[in-house]
Amino acid sequence: MRYTVSTKLRTSALKRIRFAPVALLAGIFAAVLLSLSLTGTLSGFAASITNSSNTAASGTLIMQEQNAGATVTCLSTDGGSVSTNSATCSTINKFGGSTTMTPGNTVNTAISIKNTGTAAASTFTLTPGTTCTQSANGSANGTATDLCAKMNLVITSGSTTVFSGTLASFKGAAASAFTMPAAPAAGASVPFNFAVTLDSSAGNTYQGLAASVPMTWTFTA
Repeated sequence: MRYTVSTKLRTSALKRIRFAPVALLAGIFAAVLLSLSLTGTLSGFAASITNSSNTAASGTLIMQEQNAGATVTCLSTDGGSVSTNSATCSTINKFGGSTTMTPGNTVNTAISIKNTGTAAASTFTLTPGTTCTQSANGSANGTATDLCAKMNLVITSGSTTVFSGTLASFKGAAASAFTMPAAPAAGASVPFNFAVTLDSSAGNTYQGLAASVPMTWTFTA
């Protein structure tokens, strides 16, 4: 019995000796893992930049027309919205709207065209309609059929003459648009004056008649 117990004790001691290095290595490995988990990384220097505001946006190109006294204003958005951006303005008569002109009489009408948007215009044009329409003015009307050839028009912008001729030659002039002196930047205005004169050679047959030509102003950007 004494021999058996001694043998068992020696065997148990050898097992403990063999197990000790394994347990020590396991403990070291666990300590390294714990250290890594606490420090997060073993890397050195680091630098970074985050760009938080990266945007691009479109501007607007909106036309405003006003009479000389700024009592009447028309906007290109009056047709609905900036998505349409095209409107008809019938409240500013460029030919003055006089119904009592006599031969040699001139009517001047001053207006301004303004870019009320946020983007500068690259081109600015004026396009006359394709027809000059003659109609009756009142109940007593002359028999002439060519009033458009007897109405003279001069359009100026400052010292620049945009057009000079009869309404008959103004309508559909050169089948293209007139280029304005300068395309306005955002917030800038361009003045214009329309001088309409009934030719001094007009006789009685031109009484009680009216002439009209539509026109379109255009900005592009």
